[in-house]
Amino acid sequence: MTTYAEITGWGKCLPPAVLTNDDLATFLDTSDEWITSRTGISERRISHVGTSEMATVAAKNALAAAGLEADDLDLIIVGTCTADEIIPNVASAVQQKLGAKTAAAFDLNAACSSFLYAMHMATQAIRTGAQKRVLIIGAERLSRILDWTKRESAVLFGDGAGAMILEASDQPVGLLSSHISCDADARDVLSVDFGLSFDRFNFDGIMQFDFVGQEIFKRAVKGMNAAVAKVFEETGMTTDDVDALIPHQANKRLIDHLAKLCKVPSDKTVINIQNYGNTSSATLPIAFAEAVEQGLVKPGDSIISAVFGGGLTCGAGLIRWGQRVEPKQPNNMTLDDPGISALEMILPMHEKTAAAWKKRQQG
Repeated sequence: MTTYAEITGWGKCLPPAVLTNDDLATFLDTSDEWITSRTGISERRISHVGTSEMATVAAKNALAAAGLEADDLDLIIVGTCTADEIIPNVASAVQQKLGAKTAAAFDLNAACSSFLYAMHMATQAIRTGAQKRVLIIGAERLSRILDWTKRESAVLFGDGAGAMILEASDQPVGLLSSHISCDADARDVLSVDFGLSFDRFNFDGIMQFDFVGQEIFKRAVKGMNAAVAKVFEETGMTTDDVDALIPHQANKRLIDHLAKLCKVPSDKTVINIQNYGNTSSATLPIAFAEAVEQGLVKPGDSIISAVFGGGLTCGAGLIRWGQRVEPKQPNNMTLDDPGISALEMILPMHEKTAAAWKKRQQG
């Protein structure tokens, strides 16, 4: 008998502090029109807590939706490129905060592709019988690694987390086919000088964020389209069989272009980038959670997802939803209000980085 990995729980965590395009225009040479016309983004969230805390809230919501307790989990995988610390990992913090004492826990960093990579790995673990219940999370606090003096990248990103529970099932549901890859020849077009790459004795306060937008766009569209084609080839399905496209939320132009290449109509494409920006590994699970909440995902639906991220990692998957689209328990836990605006959190980082750049240029 074939074992499948059914999605039985879903949840998200969106920080309450909102940073609008007009807020960004107070310290960057930009405007709401400039940002929305190029990216489709109107606002994004800024977190006052660390990645592990957002991940834990999303995880609790996913557990509630599945009607499970933390002790029911066999494995926790956290996809992130913005861990709270180098060691120990975010997943161990989530395990501790949840009280999931019997679960193994590890992080996975494929940048924006991390959640689909995690779903791919978790599904294989369940299909082989190694695990029965797996919690997968995508969580990012990108606001703490951005160079807030660089318009081209600062306007794109936001903070947030999303999660899913995968459980063993004898029904043909969950991630039925997936293809993941890496275009390492272009790994330098999206990179952040972070962690052990720092010379800690000579660090001048500038976190180098390299983002070659046009090259990323070109390679991302090509890679995602190829991955989707492989999934269709493996399953024998076509776009006529697809009920929804839920892609990585990186840029609305890119999503529209991907949908056109995949021949998925706009009314079947889930887009929420206007509200949250690019939350990297969190975009996919947040989009899934909202699509279910809003009735865009229905029992038995077939869904195509496609992602790309730093590396350049890439992937696509065909997901068949199960029969349940209602959470077993309320899954709307949120973070407490920070008592400070998003702009008030960002301005000190902008000012500090601007001063560091000035000092560097002065020699």
